[in-house]
Amino acid sequence: MASQNASVALLLALALLVQAAFGNIECENLEKESCAYAVSSTGKRCVLEKQVRRSGAEEYACTASDIDADKVKNWIESDECIEACGLDRSELGISSDSLLEARFAKQLCSNRCYDNCPNIVDLYFNLAAGEGFPMAMSTLTALLNHVAGKFPSRRAISVSGKLDLTHARLNRLVDHAAAQLLAAGVNPGDVIALTFPNVVEFVIMFLAVIRARATAAPLNAAYTFDEFDFYLSDSESKLLLTSEEGNEPAQAAAAKLDIPHLSAALPGGDSEIILSPAQSDVDTGSIAKLINDPSDVGLFLHTSGTTSRPKGVPLTQHNLYSSVQNIKSVYKLTESDATVIVLPLFHVHGLLAGLLSSLGAGAAVALPAAGRFSASTFWSDMKSYSATWYTAVPTIHQIVLDCHLSKPEPSYPKLRFIRSCSASLAPVILDRLEEAFGAPVLEAYAMTEATHLMTSNPLPEEGPHKPGSVGKPVGQEMAILDQNGAMQEPNAIGEVCIRGPNVTKGYKNNAEANKSAFLFGWFHTGDLGYLDSDGYLHLVGRIKEMINRGGEKISPIEVDAVLLSHPDIAQGVAFGVPDDKYGEEINCAVIPRDGSNLDEDEVIKFCKKNLAAFKVPKKVFITDSLPKTASGKIQRRIVSEHFLAQISTAKVPKFGA
Repeated sequence: MASQNASVALLLALALLVQAAFGNIECENLEKESCAYAVSSTGKRCVLEKQVRRSGAEEYACTASDIDADKVKNWIESDECIEACGLDRSELGISSDSLLEARFAKQLCSNRCYDNCPNIVDLYFNLAAGEGFPMAMSTLTALLNHVAGKFPSRRAISVSGKLDLTHARLNRLVDHAAAQLLAAGVNPGDVIALTFPNVVEFVIMFLAVIRARATAAPLNAAYTFDEFDFYLSDSESKLLLTSEEGNEPAQAAAAKLDIPHLSAALPGGDSEIILSPAQSDVDTGSIAKLINDPSDVGLFLHTSGTTSRPKGVPLTQHNLYSSVQNIKSVYKLTESDATVIVLPLFHVHGLLAGLLSSLGAGAAVALPAAGRFSASTFWSDMKSYSATWYTAVPTIHQIVLDCHLSKPEPSYPKLRFIRSCSASLAPVILDRLEEAFGAPVLEAYAMTEATHLMTSNPLPEEGPHKPGSVGKPVGQEMAILDQNGAMQEPNAIGEVCIRGPNVTKGYKNNAEANKSAFLFGWFHTGDLGYLDSDGYLHLVGRIKEMINRGGEKISPIEVDAVLLSHPDIAQGVAFGVPDDKYGEEINCAVIPRDGSNLDEDEVIKFCKKNLAAFKVPKKVFITDSLPKTASGKIQRRIVSEHFLAQISTAKVPKFGA
């Protein structure tokens, strides 16, 4: 009798919830990310179906499928599922109201439950989605929780020679830090700026901000006061987080803007993260009640434009989740992999490809003891932590290669692959890397607006990798369009355009940029290229004038503004020139004001005071005129060509991602 009552109560709960919680939902009208976790207004379960085009692009359709009530009842009442999920059989008779309690949701969210009885969990999320509960595994937070449950004792993150954290330990540290942020007054949607070296405190606090349903905005610790002032203001940051050592320019800018500051420290692997000033009344249970949503903006980064100020790019939990899954998929990352982080974690390349994709796969990452890349310790760290791969910009690959040629290591670890991204890699360098380290070098193409990865050359077992190409689209659609939005045939040059679940919905507070970037149903990258007959992308140039110095994108407009703020400069223009080490280097030309004694040293000194080091021009041309177009406009390309003619060693630029 009790069992029959439980069954009746459960089916009644299902019927009531389907009818009341979902309104007029039609599967055919749902987007891809929502489809698999919805129930239609007629009580049908939505199912995502995938089709692959001849070009290799994937298309998805959301269709309705009947929910089999008997199967649902059997799943929920089976001893196997009840035991695996840690449920009490008496709880099966709970009312529809209590079914949607966060306590029950958290229980069903447990990774052990999802691994052992996914059917009940998927059904539950179908019901709970309408009440704001998480949609299964479509958030970065849910993915990392899943990993912590599946691989609790596997190493997640290490600091060379200092500490090791397992996935379960990292997860607990993140939850505790998130509870402290809530106690500090952080609310869902708040933008929290972080400026740290590559240290474990950054990793914990970055993930804690996202766990608290706030938005993490990592900033380059090398920024000047004026740069911090701009980025903190433009992002509308509510709090600044730094390491225990602090960051004077960042803190000064935050103080000017009345933004509070907290520092974070992890004294040891067995300690909790300590925020200073300390927070009182920390409720460690508060974070369990907070449910992350795929639409939460988890990450906010700036990307430099060529005709405007740097643009703010909001990226949702679902964007982050999708990109991590794409990276895991194309490189077949698993819990058996490990890497050493060599790129700054305020940059989308290091953050997504190096850190988050590894953690999302249950793999391990190691951070250099110095908090930044060190060529002298790189290979010892790679060997100590049994690294199977690494990702870097061409500049770092060149440094690693130079060290090998001048002083080779006695032995090198066996790597599955080496990844290169963020700037073009010369084919000759690719060949030398493969020869030196005995691993395939896979060049990729990425940008902030795509939550990093767009294309990549495949692993050898999946297909050839083509030197000079940045590979095939990964987890998204790609098209080459002409200026009218018409799709180009293979090998025809046009603008590279993308769309998919990893792509931002739009720039923050920038209607003009959104209007030009989102056209014909696609996001326009501003890069020129073509897809060959095998579907591989080849980049041949830039529409944008952004300077790409070793993977760091520099807006020349920003440098122009600094130049023109000098009292002795009448006109000034910054431009990129080819460089063997960085791919591109930044130069500038200035016209002094009448009567001034301006020289190159003074201009460089002034720029160093007002710009981060990587943005400072390495050569200044003092001139009495600048080349102009017939209409009187200054074009950077023409200026660059004019002054490059004065440098006998100049080479034709190479363009890349």
